[in-house]
Amino acid sequence: MTHVFVSPHPDDAALSCGGLIASLRELGQNVTILSVFSGGPREGQELNPYQREALGFGTKALWPNMVAFRRDNIPADYEVRVGAGTGPWAADPDRMAVTQEQANTQARQFWQRAAWTRSANVTNEETGERPLADAVPGQGSLERINLGALEAMEVRKVEEERYAYLIEGSVVFLDLPDAVYRGYEGDEQLLGSVRDDDPSPYALIRREILRLEPQTVYFPLAVGDHVDHQLCREVGLSLLDEGRRWVMPAPDFAGRLAFYEDFPYAWWHDFEDPARWPSAAFDLPAGVELQARYSDISELMDQKAAGIRMYGSQIRRLFESDQGMLDDLAGYHSRVALAGATGRYAERYWAPIRTTPRV
Repeated sequence: MTHVFVSPHPDDAALSCGGLIASLRELGQNVTILSVFSGGPREGQELNPYQREALGFGTKALWPNMVAFRRDNIPADYEVRVGAGTGPWAADPDRMAVTQEQANTQARQFWQRAAWTRSANVTNEETGERPLADAVPGQGSLERINLGALEAMEVRKVEEERYAYLIEGSVVFLDLPDAVYRGYEGDEQLLGSVRDDDPSPYALIRREILRLEPQTVYFPLAVGDHVDHQLCREVGLSLLDEGRRWVMPAPDFAGRLAFYEDFPYAWWHDFEDPARWPSAAFDLPAGVELQARYSDISELMDQKAAGIRMYGSQIRRLFESDQGMLDDLAGYHSRVALAGATGRYAERYWAPIRTTPRV
């Protein structure tokens, strides 16, 4: 079964749903992230200083978990210095050569009755006979990436791939341009009303969801009113409001759709209930109401924090420090757990329930 998380930007799924995602993966459920506004600037487009600061702000196939991406695109957690001599942790080169020869002999003996053989590789050095799995791409970035030469949004996409690799899930980049590339300037516009001339991503997101056939699809509540989050939330509301289709009917999304609380916006705004959010910001279809669902993530907080750390470009801007991120996670999720009387830490989701039959 597949669970699809609609993420307005790279990092939103990890920030808001990282505990549930970790829980689903432990249960063997498949997770796909739809990264919607992951596109960069149009050709020749120049960004003003505010836009640059704010930015600091697929397929249906199930890829093999351990060969999903070209892993040499993922930088090491700790710097590996080249040319500084052999470190104390490194094996003696002569002994490595002897070990490699012994491994080759054992491999030939093992495969002697087979029509093909596989050569062992203990040096992690690529040769024609021994390619490295890290350099064999399956999806995502197919070419070696120079992080220092990337624009802000490209770096965030690489971070999203790192997170997908960490959770052994998949990610689909829809590559629509971020709001700052669509002319929104300043907090008043970015956290205000969606412009009338700003097109909805409804058709694109709906097509991907139906293609992926998820058991459940998760949309943002748009707590904090970021325009990209609002656009994604409105897609979820529109799916709930769809009439019955007689040719290739779509499923009734009530019962298969949920809204998640946008973290850290929900923490900053002391969010408690959509009913207490401004009424104009959340207009449910007739005959539908929201019910709270709690996911106990008491044993998954470390995994959620590890996922958020994949987005190194965002941590200082959002939380000032790694410890600040841990403090905000603990504060917010303990408050949610208290509201739901469940465990020490919890995430909360809002499930649409149809109170009257759809016609």
